[in-house]
Order: sequence, then C-alpha cells, then structure tokens
Amino acid sequence: QVQLVESGGGLVQPGGSLRLSCAASGRFFSSNIMGWYRQAPGERRELVADITRGGSTTYADSVKGRFTISRDNAKNTVYLQMNSLKPEDTAVYFCNLIVFGQNYWGQGTQVTVSS
Repeated sequence: QVQLVESGGGLVQPGGSLRLSCAASGRFFSSNIMGWYRQAPGERRELVADITRGGSTTYADSVKGRFTISRDNAKNTVYLQMNSLKPEDTAVYFCNLIVFGQNYWGQGTQVTVSS
C-alpha cells in the first residue's frame, strides 16, 4: 500500500516562504511522477508543480519564478519551496504520486498566507 505523508504547511505573511515535504512509502515502481496540487475553498484542485524521476518539471503559470519543486529519489521524497507567497496561494496543498497512470494522494497540508 502506497502512503504519502506531507509536512511543512502553516501560516506565513505575504512575501514569506515555506517549504513543503512529502515522503512516499510502500511498493511502487521507480518510474513515476511526483507533484503538488492545491485546492482553495470553493475551487477545483489544480496542479501547482510536478517532477519526473529524471528531473523534468512542470509549473502552473501562477507560481513560475516563485516556487521550486525538487525530489530526492533515494528517499522517495518531493519538496516544494515556496517563496514570495501571496494571499492567493492560500489553499490545502496535496502531494501526488502517479505510477503508470494510477494516482495516489496525501492527506493535504494547509498553507495560509495572511498578515
């Protein structure tokens, strides 16, 4: 059984930074994509960023230049460094793992950007 455990959310002032981490455990193929999605109240869940095992990345336009996704393949862990945070970044952030088209999700971690 695959399990994703997130950490690093919290409350931060506009312009501040946070780093999210997500560790994947269980049995799954090494060829996979790990990423982060977010969902604000009343909104659809949206892709923030993802990264392949080889390091290829995709970012939502709204976070380009501010967020950086990275992964440690030896630890099956993905990170999201979030800088220059804005109030509109407030959402629950979910870790995602895709293995041969099958999606796995973390429980979510709240990020609140407010003064």
